[in-house]
Amino acid sequence: MTGTVYAGDKMDDNVNSELTIADIMRGKVSALQTELSKLPQYEPITKHTFHGGMYCREVWREAGVLVVGKVHKKEHFYLIVSGTISITTDDGVQSITGPQLLCSKPGTKRAVYAETDALCMTFHRVESTTLEDAETELVEEDINSMYTIDNKAKPLEVTT
Repeated sequence: MTGTVYAGDKMDDNVNSELTIADIMRGKVSALQTELSKLPQYEPITKHTFHGGMYCREVWREAGVLVVGKVHKKEHFYLIVSGTISITTDDGVQSITGPQLLCSKPGTKRAVYAETDALCMTFHRVESTTLEDAETELVEEDINSMYTIDNKAKPLEVTT
């Protein structure tokens, strides 16, 4: 489903009330993050590799785990290597069995539910050579994020 939806019954010429499906999904994912933050957190096994101006992030998820990521600043590839996941996309929630490649746009914030054990990877063009610098380069700062740079759960005080 693509296209434009409207926030209210009428368009107001003085206010930009057009919302894209991607905007709506991002809002839903942020609301989900707030609710998930109230539950015990899962720490996925994560491997980081830098090579030739690229950064690869491998994330293992056990079946039954739901994880919300951060907002990405740049385009990148999201590869479901193995397993089946339900994932938020610009078109809504999709159930995908790997291998399957997705293209992520700037502003993407995903929720991923592992229906089975799953391995997912992201591939990024970077100037960075360290994890800390890559985090700054690739994702927006999020005080409500549930994870540190290396996907370690952090204590969270949700702000509204």
